[in-house]
Amino acid sequence: MNIFTRWLVNAAGLFVVSKIVPGVKVDDLGTLLVAAAGLGLVNALIRPVLIILTLPINVLSLGVFTLLINGALFYLVSRIVAGFYVGGFTSAFWGALCLSCVSFILNAFIGQKNGAVSRGRPAARRHDAIDVESRDPDKSK
Repeated sequence: MNIFTRWLVNAAGLFVVSKIVPGVKVDDLGTLLVAAAGLGLVNALIRPVLIILTLPINVLSLGVFTLLINGALFYLVSRIVAGFYVGGFTSAFWGALCLSCVSFILNAFIGQKNGAVSRGRPAARRHDAIDVESRDPDKSK
């Protein structure tokens, strides 16, 4: 899936989150697209660094601390993008959690619609017993 499609999926997810989660508000479509792009950039650039720096806490909490990181980054983007409002950390936490769920569901539908099928290795060519025996150098003697 290309970046443009992911951006639109995240924008749609953010729209759904703004309707579901109290305390999350987006002014207009332009703000929605900018906030989705901001979330994408923050998740691509800052989130991996934070995950690595907090790895011991993540291991001890069995990954639950990652939810707090996601909420903090969601709140950070709301502070940067004008017109994207998050009431507090609780709203940011639930907003980030809902955005993850909605984006996962939308990505699943988009992936199926585009014909994304498992494209593993092609099946190995089956050799018949006669074909294998005729190539065996020991048997030809």
